[in-house]
Amino acid sequence: MTSDVDEVAGAVPEGGGGPDVPDASSVRELVHELRKSFESGLTRPLDWRREELQAFKRLLADGEEELIDAMHEDMGKPALEARLTDLSFVAAEIDVMLKNLDRWARPERVSVPLVQQPGRAEIVREPLGVALVIAPWNYPVHLLLLPMAAAVAAGNCVAGKPSELTPRTSAAVARLARRYLDTRAVAIVEGGREETQALLAERFDSIFYTGNGSFGRLVMEAAAKHLTPVTLELGGKSPAVVDASADIPVAARRIAWGKYLNAGQTCVAPDYVLVHEDVEAAFVDALRDTVKEFYGDDPRRSPDYARIVNDRHFDRLTGLLRSTSAEIVCGGESERAERYVAPTVLAHVALDDPVMEEEIFGPVLPVITVRNVADAVRVVSSGEKPLALYVFARANEVVEEVIAGTSSGGVGVNCTIVHLAVPELPFGGVGGSGMGAYHGHHGFETFSHRRAVLTKPTRPDPPVQYPPYTKLKEWILKKML
Repeated sequence: MTSDVDEVAGAVPEGGGGPDVPDASSVRELVHELRKSFESGLTRPLDWRREELQAFKRLLADGEEELIDAMHEDMGKPALEARLTDLSFVAAEIDVMLKNLDRWARPERVSVPLVQQPGRAEIVREPLGVALVIAPWNYPVHLLLLPMAAAVAAGNCVAGKPSELTPRTSAAVARLARRYLDTRAVAIVEGGREETQALLAERFDSIFYTGNGSFGRLVMEAAAKHLTPVTLELGGKSPAVVDASADIPVAARRIAWGKYLNAGQTCVAPDYVLVHEDVEAAFVDALRDTVKEFYGDDPRRSPDYARIVNDRHFDRLTGLLRSTSAEIVCGGESERAERYVAPTVLAHVALDDPVMEEEIFGPVLPVITVRNVADAVRVVSSGEKPLALYVFARANEVVEEVIAGTSSGGVGVNCTIVHLAVPELPFGGVGGSGMGAYHGHHGFETFSHRRAVLTKPTRPDPPVQYPPYTKLKEWILKKML
Protein backbone atom coordinates (compact mmCIF):
# COMPACT_ATOMS: atom_id res chain seq x y z
CA MET A 1 0.00 0.00 0.00
CA THR A 2 1.37 3.40 -0.92
CA SER A 3 0.97 5.46 2.23
CA ASP A 4 2.51 8.67 3.50
CA VAL A 5 2.37 8.08 7.22
CA ASP A 6 6.08 8.89 7.30
CA GLU A 7 5.72 12.14 5.37
CA VAL A 8 6.31 15.33 7.34
CA ALA A 9 2.97 16.92 8.15
CA GLY A 10 2.04 20.49 7.54
CA ALA A 11 0.10 22.67 9.93
CA VAL A 12 -2.57 20.96 12.01
CA PRO A 13 -6.01 22.19 10.86
CA GLU A 14 -8.45 23.99 13.08
CA GLY A 15 -10.04 21.46 15.42
CA GLY A 16 -6.94 19.24 15.45
CA GLY A 17 -4.18 19.54 18.02
CA GLY A 18 -4.82 21.69 21.07
CA PRO A 19 -4.40 20.82 24.73
CA ASP A 20 -6.72 17.80 24.59
CA VAL A 21 -4.89 16.11 21.72
CA PRO A 22 -1.49 14.57 22.58
CA ASP A 23 1.50 15.86 20.64
CA ALA A 24 5.05 14.55 20.51
CA SER A 25 6.01 16.11 23.85
CA SER A 26 3.15 14.44 25.72
CA VAL A 27 3.19 11.03 24.01
CA ARG A 28 5.27 9.41 26.75
CA GLU A 29 2.87 10.60 29.44
CA LEU A 30 -0.09 9.37 27.39
CA VAL A 31 1.39 5.88 26.99
CA HIS A 32 2.22 5.83 30.70
CA GLU A 33 -1.40 6.65 31.57
CA LEU A 34 -2.70 3.98 29.21
CA ARG A 35 -0.42 1.44 30.85
CA LYS A 36 -1.63 2.46 34.31
CA SER A 37 -5.19 1.95 33.13
CA PHE A 38 -4.38 -1.49 31.77
CA GLU A 39 -2.55 -2.55 34.90
CA SER A 40 -5.50 -1.41 37.01
CA GLY A 41 -7.61 -4.07 35.30
CA LEU A 42 -9.99 -1.53 33.76
CA THR A 43 -10.18 -3.19 30.33
CA ARG A 44 -10.30 -6.85 31.33
CA PRO A 45 -13.99 -7.30 32.23
CA LEU A 46 -16.15 -8.35 29.28
CA ASP A 47 -18.82 -5.86 30.38
CA TRP A 48 -16.37 -2.98 29.91
CA ARG A 49 -15.35 -4.28 26.50
CA ARG A 50 -18.97 -4.57 25.38
CA GLU A 51 -19.77 -1.06 26.59
CA GLU A 52 -16.75 0.34 24.76
CA LEU A 53 -17.61 -1.49 21.53
CA GLN A 54 -21.12 -0.03 21.76
CA ALA A 55 -19.48 3.38 22.22
CA PHE A 56 -17.54 2.84 18.98
CA LYS A 57 -20.89 2.16 17.26
CA ARG A 58 -22.45 5.34 18.70
CA LEU A 59 -19.42 7.32 17.51
CA LEU A 60 -19.93 6.00 13.98
CA ALA A 61 -23.70 6.55 13.99
CA ASP A 62 -23.82 9.98 15.60
CA GLY A 63 -20.70 11.20 13.79
CA GLU A 64 -21.70 9.82 10.40
CA GLU A 65 -22.34 13.10 8.60
CA GLU A 66 -19.33 14.80 10.17
CA LEU A 67 -17.05 11.97 9.13
CA ILE A 68 -18.49 11.71 5.62
CA ASP A 69 -18.09 15.46 5.10
CA ALA A 70 -14.52 15.30 6.38
CA MET A 71 -13.58 12.46 4.03
CA HIS A 72 -15.14 14.34 1.11
CA GLU A 73 -13.14 17.46 1.97
CA ASP A 74 -9.91 15.51 2.35
CA MET A 75 -10.07 13.40 -0.81
CA GLY A 76 -13.38 13.93 -2.61
CA LYS A 77 -14.70 10.59 -1.39
CA PRO A 78 -18.31 10.07 -2.52
CA ALA A 79 -20.76 9.87 0.38
CA LEU A 80 -21.99 6.38 -0.52
CA GLU A 81 -18.43 5.02 -0.75
CA ALA A 82 -17.54 6.63 2.58
CA ARG A 83 -20.63 5.21 4.23
CA LEU A 84 -20.17 1.68 2.86
CA THR A 85 -16.40 1.21 2.94
CA ASP A 86 -15.52 3.21 6.05
CA LEU A 87 -18.47 3.55 8.42
CA SER A 88 -20.89 0.67 7.79
CA PHE A 89 -18.03 -1.78 7.34
CA VAL A 90 -16.62 -1.02 10.78
CA ALA A 91 -20.06 -1.05 12.42
CA ALA A 92 -20.82 -4.47 10.92
CA GLU A 93 -17.50 -5.88 12.16
CA ILE A 94 -18.20 -4.53 15.65
CA ASP A 95 -21.57 -6.30 15.59
CA VAL A 96 -19.68 -9.53 14.92
CA MET A 97 -17.39 -8.79 17.88
CA LEU A 98 -20.34 -8.12 20.19
CA LYS A 99 -22.15 -11.26 19.10
CA ASN A 100 -19.16 -13.54 19.61
CA LEU A 101 -17.16 -11.90 22.40
CA ASP A 102 -18.21 -14.33 25.13
CA ARG A 103 -17.31 -17.33 22.99
CA TRP A 104 -13.99 -15.90 21.81
CA ALA A 105 -12.93 -15.04 25.36
CA ARG A 106 -13.96 -18.40 26.84
CA PRO A 107 -11.05 -20.72 27.77
CA GLU A 108 -10.50 -23.38 25.11
CA ARG A 109 -10.24 -26.93 26.42
CA VAL A 110 -7.59 -29.15 24.81
CA SER A 111 -6.81 -32.82 25.33
CA VAL A 112 -4.29 -34.02 27.91
CA PRO A 113 -1.97 -36.96 27.06
CA LEU A 114 -2.12 -40.08 29.20
CA VAL A 115 1.19 -39.37 30.90
CA GLN A 116 -0.22 -36.09 32.25
CA GLN A 117 -3.51 -37.53 33.49
CA PRO A 118 -5.36 -36.58 35.56
CA GLY A 119 -5.30 -32.96 34.48
CA ARG A 120 -7.13 -30.19 32.71
CA ALA A 121 -5.49 -28.27 29.87
CA GLU A 122 -6.86 -25.09 28.34
CA ILE A 123 -5.86 -22.08 26.31
CA VAL A 124 -6.75 -18.80 27.99
CA ARG A 125 -6.94 -15.66 25.87
CA GLU A 126 -5.59 -12.66 27.69
CA PRO A 127 -4.99 -9.11 26.43
CA LEU A 128 -1.48 -8.17 25.43
CA GLY A 129 -1.54 -4.80 27.19
CA VAL A 130 -1.21 -1.45 25.42
CA ALA A 131 -1.53 -1.52 21.63
CA LEU A 132 -0.62 1.04 18.96
CA VAL A 133 -2.54 1.33 15.68
CA ILE A 134 -0.97 3.42 12.90
CA ALA A 135 -3.46 4.03 10.10
CA PRO A 136 -3.13 5.25 6.49
CA TRP A 137 -5.15 7.91 4.69
CA ASN A 138 -7.04 5.99 2.02
CA TYR A 139 -9.77 4.60 4.31
CA PRO A 140 -9.07 6.90 7.25
CA VAL A 141 -11.93 5.76 9.51
CA HIS A 142 -12.07 2.07 8.63
CA LEU A 143 -8.33 1.38 8.87
CA LEU A 144 -8.01 3.27 12.16
CA LEU A 145 -11.11 2.30 14.12
CA LEU A 146 -11.48 -1.34 13.08
CA PRO A 147 -8.13 -2.55 14.48
CA MET A 148 -8.63 -0.28 17.50
CA ALA A 149 -12.00 -1.91 18.16
CA ALA A 150 -10.40 -5.36 17.80
CA ALA A 151 -7.78 -4.36 20.38
CA VAL A 152 -10.53 -3.23 22.76
CA ALA A 153 -12.52 -6.43 22.19
CA ALA A 154 -9.45 -8.39 23.27
CA GLY A 155 -9.21 -6.28 26.45
CA ASN A 156 -6.34 -3.94 25.61
CA CYS A 157 -5.77 -0.24 25.99
CA VAL A 158 -5.02 1.31 22.61
CA ALA A 159 -3.55 4.45 21.04
CA GLY A 160 -4.54 5.25 17.46
CA LYS A 161 -2.49 7.40 15.09
CA PRO A 162 -4.55 8.65 12.10
CA SER A 163 -2.85 9.92 8.96
CA GLU A 164 -1.91 13.57 8.70
CA LEU A 165 -2.74 13.45 4.97
CA THR A 166 -6.46 13.42 5.79
CA PRO A 167 -6.35 16.19 8.43
CA ARG A 168 -10.07 16.96 8.57
CA THR A 169 -10.94 13.32 9.08
CA SER A 170 -8.17 12.96 11.66
CA ALA A 171 -9.52 15.94 13.59
CA ALA A 172 -13.10 14.69 13.38
CA VAL A 173 -12.19 11.22 14.66
CA ALA A 174 -10.17 12.74 17.51
CA ARG A 175 -13.07 14.96 18.58
CA LEU A 176 -15.57 12.11 18.42
CA ALA A 177 -13.24 9.74 20.28
CA ARG A 178 -12.93 12.18 23.18
CA ARG A 179 -16.71 12.50 23.25
CA TYR A 180 -17.69 8.83 23.05
CA LEU A 181 -14.80 6.59 24.11
CA ASP A 182 -13.24 5.92 27.49
CA THR A 183 -10.20 8.19 27.36
CA ARG A 184 -8.57 6.27 30.20
CA ALA A 185 -8.07 3.36 27.80
CA VAL A 186 -8.50 4.67 24.23
CA ALA A 187 -6.61 7.64 22.77
CA ILE A 188 -6.12 9.31 19.39
CA VAL A 189 -2.77 10.97 18.69
CA GLU A 190 -2.93 13.48 15.85
CA GLY A 191 0.01 14.99 14.03
CA GLY A 192 2.66 13.92 11.58
CA ARG A 193 6.12 12.47 11.50
CA GLU A 194 7.23 13.82 14.87
CA GLU A 195 4.26 12.32 16.69
CA THR A 196 4.62 8.99 14.88
CA GLN A 197 8.30 8.79 15.79
CA ALA A 198 7.50 9.69 19.40
CA LEU A 199 4.96 6.87 19.57
CA LEU A 200 7.36 4.35 18.05
CA ALA A 201 9.99 5.29 20.63
CA GLU A 202 7.70 4.05 23.41
CA ARG A 203 7.20 0.46 24.52
CA PHE A 204 3.94 -1.06 23.33
CA ASP A 205 2.73 -4.62 23.67
CA SER A 206 1.45 -4.79 20.08
CA ILE A 207 1.85 -2.55 17.03
CA PHE A 208 -0.57 -2.70 14.12
CA TYR A 209 0.52 -0.79 11.01
CA THR A 210 -1.24 -0.35 7.68
CA GLY A 211 0.73 1.36 4.93
CA ASN A 212 3.75 0.89 2.71
CA GLY A 213 6.57 -1.58 3.00
CA SER A 214 9.36 0.96 3.44
CA PHE A 215 7.80 2.48 6.54
CA GLY A 216 6.73 -0.99 7.66
CA ARG A 217 10.41 -1.85 7.95
CA LEU A 218 10.94 1.20 10.18
CA VAL A 219 8.02 0.11 12.35
CA MET A 220 9.59 -3.34 12.74
CA GLU A 221 12.96 -1.79 13.55
CA ALA A 222 11.42 0.35 16.29
CA ALA A 223 9.39 -2.58 17.64
CA ALA A 224 12.47 -4.81 17.77
CA LYS A 225 14.03 -2.61 20.45
CA HIS A 226 11.23 -3.67 22.81
CA LEU A 227 10.57 -7.12 21.28
CA THR A 228 7.07 -5.90 20.48
CA PRO A 229 4.97 -8.11 18.15
CA VAL A 230 3.99 -6.37 14.92
CA THR A 231 1.12 -6.82 12.48
CA LEU A 232 1.82 -5.31 9.05
CA GLU A 233 -0.93 -4.72 6.49
CA LEU A 234 0.98 -3.59 3.41
CA GLY A 235 0.00 -4.07 -0.23
CA GLY A 236 1.76 -4.73 -3.49
CA LYS A 237 0.76 -5.25 -7.07
CA SER A 238 -2.44 -7.30 -6.74
CA PRO A 239 -3.11 -8.99 -10.10
CA ALA A 240 -6.36 -9.97 -11.81
CA VAL A 241 -6.17 -12.99 -14.10
CA VAL A 242 -8.86 -13.14 -16.80
CA ASP A 243 -9.11 -16.52 -18.49
CA ALA A 244 -10.64 -17.26 -21.88
CA SER A 245 -13.46 -19.03 -20.04
CA ALA A 246 -14.40 -15.91 -18.04
CA ASP A 247 -17.68 -14.06 -18.31
CA ILE A 248 -16.10 -11.00 -19.92
CA PRO A 249 -18.79 -8.35 -19.21
CA VAL A 250 -18.97 -9.39 -15.54
CA ALA A 251 -15.18 -9.53 -15.23
CA ALA A 252 -14.86 -6.04 -16.71
CA ARG A 253 -17.50 -4.59 -14.38
CA ARG A 254 -16.09 -6.16 -11.23
CA ILE A 255 -12.48 -5.33 -12.04
CA ALA A 256 -13.38 -1.74 -12.97
CA TRP A 257 -15.38 -1.32 -9.76
CA GLY A 258 -12.53 -2.67 -7.64
CA LYS A 259 -9.95 -0.58 -9.47
CA TYR A 260 -11.69 2.79 -9.56
CA LEU A 261 -13.30 2.66 -6.11
CA ASN A 262 -11.73 5.50 -4.12
CA ALA A 263 -9.90 6.51 -7.34
CA GLY A 264 -7.78 3.38 -7.14
CA GLN A 265 -6.41 4.23 -3.69
CA THR A 266 -7.18 0.84 -2.18
CA CYS A 267 -4.56 -1.64 -0.97
CA VAL A 268 -6.45 -4.60 -2.49
CA ALA A 269 -7.43 -2.87 -5.74
CA PRO A 270 -6.57 -4.83 -8.90
CA ASP A 271 -3.21 -3.32 -9.80
CA TYR A 272 -2.96 -4.88 -13.27
CA VAL A 273 -4.76 -7.45 -15.43
CA LEU A 274 -3.32 -10.55 -17.10
CA VAL A 275 -5.82 -11.43 -19.82
CA HIS A 276 -5.85 -14.43 -22.15
CA GLU A 277 -4.97 -13.37 -25.70
CA ASP A 278 -8.18 -14.91 -27.09
CA VAL A 279 -10.38 -12.48 -25.13
CA GLU A 280 -8.07 -9.48 -24.80
CA ALA A 281 -9.88 -7.30 -27.35
CA ALA A 282 -13.33 -8.10 -25.96
CA PHE A 283 -12.16 -7.46 -22.41
CA VAL A 284 -10.57 -4.09 -23.20
CA ASP A 285 -13.71 -2.99 -25.07
CA ALA A 286 -15.81 -4.07 -22.10
CA LEU A 287 -13.60 -2.09 -19.72
CA ARG A 288 -13.96 1.04 -21.85
CA ASP A 289 -17.74 0.65 -21.95
CA THR A 290 -17.88 0.01 -18.19
CA VAL A 291 -15.95 3.18 -17.34
CA LYS A 292 -18.43 5.18 -19.40
CA GLU A 293 -21.36 3.36 -17.77
CA PHE A 294 -20.03 4.07 -14.26
CA TYR A 295 -18.83 7.64 -14.62
CA GLY A 296 -20.32 9.06 -17.85
CA ASP A 297 -18.60 10.77 -20.74
CA ASP A 298 -16.71 13.09 -18.37
CA PRO A 299 -15.76 11.31 -15.12
CA ARG A 300 -14.44 14.60 -13.79
CA ARG A 301 -18.06 15.73 -13.39
CA SER A 302 -19.22 12.49 -11.80
CA PRO A 303 -20.25 12.78 -8.13
CA ASP A 304 -19.27 9.13 -7.71
CA TYR A 305 -15.57 9.49 -8.48
CA ALA A 306 -12.99 10.45 -5.83
CA ARG A 307 -9.82 12.52 -6.07
CA ILE A 308 -6.13 11.84 -5.41
CA VAL A 309 -5.17 12.53 -1.82
CA ASN A 310 -2.38 15.09 -2.39
CA ASP A 311 -0.17 16.77 -4.98
CA ARG A 312 2.72 14.37 -4.47
CA HIS A 313 0.63 11.34 -5.35
CA PHE A 314 -0.98 13.24 -8.23
CA ASP A 315 2.46 14.04 -9.65
CA ARG A 316 3.57 10.43 -9.21
CA LEU A 317 0.55 9.10 -11.13
CA THR A 318 0.73 11.62 -13.96
CA GLY A 319 4.45 10.88 -14.20
CA LEU A 320 3.63 7.22 -14.76
CA LEU A 321 1.18 8.17 -17.51
CA ARG A 322 3.77 10.34 -19.22
CA SER A 323 6.42 7.63 -19.09
CA THR A 324 4.35 4.69 -20.31
CA SER A 325 4.69 3.42 -23.86
CA ALA A 326 1.36 1.58 -23.62
CA GLU A 327 -1.78 2.47 -25.55
CA ILE A 328 -4.22 4.64 -23.56
CA VAL A 329 -7.58 3.02 -24.31
CA CYS A 330 -9.58 5.48 -22.22
CA GLY A 331 -8.83 8.18 -19.68
CA GLY A 332 -5.37 9.62 -19.28
CA GLU A 333 -6.65 13.13 -18.55
CA SER A 334 -5.72 14.95 -15.35
CA GLU A 335 -6.24 18.30 -13.61
CA ARG A 336 -3.75 19.23 -10.90
CA ALA A 337 -5.87 21.94 -9.27
CA GLU A 338 -8.50 19.32 -8.48
CA ARG A 339 -6.04 16.43 -8.04
CA TYR A 340 -8.14 14.65 -10.67
CA VAL A 341 -6.78 11.68 -12.59
CA ALA A 342 -9.30 10.09 -14.94
CA PRO A 343 -10.12 6.38 -14.72
CA THR A 344 -7.58 5.06 -17.21
CA VAL A 345 -7.12 1.78 -19.07
CA LEU A 346 -3.77 0.93 -20.67
CA ALA A 347 -3.51 -1.81 -23.30
CA HIS A 348 -0.52 -3.68 -24.78
CA VAL A 349 1.51 -3.08 -21.62
CA ALA A 350 4.99 -4.59 -21.44
CA LEU A 351 6.20 -6.21 -18.24
CA ASP A 352 9.09 -3.74 -18.05
CA ASP A 353 6.86 -0.69 -18.48
CA PRO A 354 7.25 1.90 -15.67
CA VAL A 355 3.67 1.25 -14.52
CA MET A 356 4.73 -2.31 -13.66
CA GLU A 357 7.64 -1.32 -11.42
CA GLU A 358 5.67 -0.50 -8.27
CA GLU A 359 2.18 -0.54 -6.82
CA ILE A 360 0.18 2.04 -8.78
CA PHE A 361 -2.26 2.98 -6.01
CA GLY A 362 -4.33 5.11 -8.34
CA PRO A 363 -6.89 4.88 -11.18
CA VAL A 364 -4.54 3.53 -13.85
CA LEU A 365 -5.18 -0.07 -14.99
CA PRO A 366 -2.56 -1.81 -17.15
CA VAL A 367 -3.78 -4.75 -19.24
CA ILE A 368 -1.17 -7.36 -20.20
CA THR A 369 -1.85 -10.14 -22.71
CA VAL A 370 -0.78 -13.70 -21.90
CA ARG A 371 -0.93 -16.83 -24.02
CA ASN A 372 -2.30 -19.09 -21.31
CA VAL A 373 -2.87 -19.51 -17.60
CA ALA A 374 0.62 -20.91 -17.07
CA ASP A 375 2.08 -17.65 -18.40
CA ALA A 376 -0.12 -15.67 -16.01
CA VAL A 377 1.02 -17.79 -13.07
CA ARG A 378 4.67 -17.24 -14.02
CA VAL A 379 4.19 -13.45 -14.13
CA VAL A 380 2.51 -13.38 -10.73
CA SER A 381 5.06 -15.70 -9.13
CA SER A 382 8.02 -13.71 -10.44
CA GLY A 383 7.25 -10.73 -8.19
CA GLU A 384 6.56 -10.07 -4.51
CA LYS A 385 3.60 -11.92 -3.04
CA PRO A 386 0.59 -9.60 -3.38
CA LEU A 387 -2.00 -8.75 -0.75
CA ALA A 388 -4.79 -9.99 -3.04
CA LEU A 389 -5.12 -12.02 -6.21
CA TYR A 390 -8.21 -12.20 -8.41
CA VAL A 391 -9.05 -14.85 -10.98
CA PHE A 392 -11.95 -14.70 -13.40
CA ALA A 393 -12.83 -18.01 -14.99
CA ARG A 394 -15.76 -20.36 -15.35
CA ALA A 395 -13.42 -23.34 -15.70
CA ASN A 396 -12.71 -24.79 -12.26
CA GLU A 397 -9.41 -26.27 -13.37
CA VAL A 398 -8.17 -22.79 -14.30
CA VAL A 399 -9.09 -21.41 -10.88
CA GLU A 400 -7.34 -24.31 -9.18
CA GLU A 401 -4.22 -23.85 -11.34
CA VAL A 402 -3.94 -20.16 -10.47
CA ILE A 403 -4.48 -20.66 -6.75
CA ALA A 404 -2.10 -23.64 -6.57
CA GLY A 405 0.63 -21.91 -8.57
CA THR A 406 0.69 -18.58 -6.73
CA SER A 407 0.80 -17.14 -3.21
CA SER A 408 -1.09 -14.09 -1.94
CA GLY A 409 -2.68 -12.72 1.18
CA GLY A 410 -6.17 -13.52 -0.10
CA VAL A 411 -7.96 -14.64 -3.27
CA GLY A 412 -11.15 -13.50 -4.95
CA VAL A 413 -12.67 -15.82 -7.55
CA ASN A 414 -14.89 -13.90 -10.00
CA CYS A 415 -14.88 -10.92 -7.63
CA THR A 416 -12.62 -8.14 -6.39
CA ILE A 417 -12.11 -6.57 -2.95
CA VAL A 418 -15.21 -8.07 -1.31
CA HIS A 419 -13.39 -11.06 0.18
CA LEU A 420 -12.29 -8.73 2.98
CA ALA A 421 -15.97 -8.17 3.91
CA VAL A 422 -16.30 -11.75 5.20
CA PRO A 423 -15.45 -11.51 8.93
CA GLU A 424 -14.74 -15.24 9.18
CA LEU A 425 -11.89 -14.90 6.65
CA PRO A 426 -8.52 -13.61 7.88
CA PHE A 427 -7.43 -10.42 6.12
CA GLY A 428 -3.70 -9.99 5.86
CA GLY A 429 -0.64 -10.29 3.66
CA VAL A 430 2.23 -12.68 3.14
CA GLY A 431 5.87 -11.92 2.40
CA GLY A 432 6.22 -8.41 1.01
CA SER A 433 2.49 -7.71 1.41
CA GLY A 434 2.54 -8.03 5.17
CA MET A 435 2.33 -10.34 8.16
CA GLY A 436 -0.45 -11.20 10.55
CA ALA A 437 -4.17 -10.86 9.94
CA TYR A 438 -7.36 -9.45 11.40
CA HIS A 439 -11.14 -9.13 10.90
CA GLY A 440 -13.65 -10.98 13.07
CA HIS A 441 -12.14 -13.60 15.36
CA HIS A 442 -8.75 -13.14 13.68
CA GLY A 443 -8.56 -9.55 14.98
CA PHE A 444 -9.38 -10.71 18.50
CA GLU A 445 -6.61 -13.30 18.24
CA THR A 446 -4.11 -10.74 16.88
CA PHE A 447 -4.44 -8.63 20.03
CA SER A 448 -4.56 -11.60 22.44
CA HIS A 449 -1.97 -13.83 24.06
CA ARG A 450 -2.86 -17.53 23.92
CA ARG A 451 -1.80 -18.60 27.40
CA ALA A 452 -1.28 -22.29 28.11
CA VAL A 453 -2.72 -23.44 31.43
CA LEU A 454 -2.43 -26.99 32.80
CA THR A 455 -4.19 -27.75 36.09
CA LYS A 456 -3.48 -30.97 37.98
CA PRO A 457 -4.93 -32.26 41.24
CA THR A 458 -2.57 -32.89 44.15
CA ARG A 459 -3.81 -36.48 44.39
CA PRO A 460 -2.88 -38.94 43.06
CA ASP A 461 0.83 -38.12 43.01
CA PRO A 462 2.45 -41.27 41.57
CA PRO A 463 6.12 -41.72 42.50
CA VAL A 464 6.94 -43.14 39.08
CA GLN A 465 7.84 -39.66 37.75
CA TYR A 466 10.30 -38.84 40.54
CA PRO A 467 13.90 -39.96 41.16
CA PRO A 468 15.43 -42.34 41.82
CA TYR A 469 14.73 -43.74 38.33
CA THR A 470 14.57 -47.50 38.76
CA LYS A 471 14.31 -50.07 35.99
CA LEU A 472 10.66 -50.58 36.90
CA LYS A 473 9.91 -46.86 36.67
CA GLU A 474 11.71 -46.66 33.33
CA TRP A 475 9.67 -49.60 32.01
CA ILE A 476 6.37 -48.02 33.16
CA LEU A 477 7.21 -44.63 31.68
CA LYS A 478 8.20 -46.16 28.34
CA LYS A 479 4.81 -47.85 28.20
CA MET A 480 3.00 -44.61 28.99
CA LEU A 481 4.89 -42.37 26.60
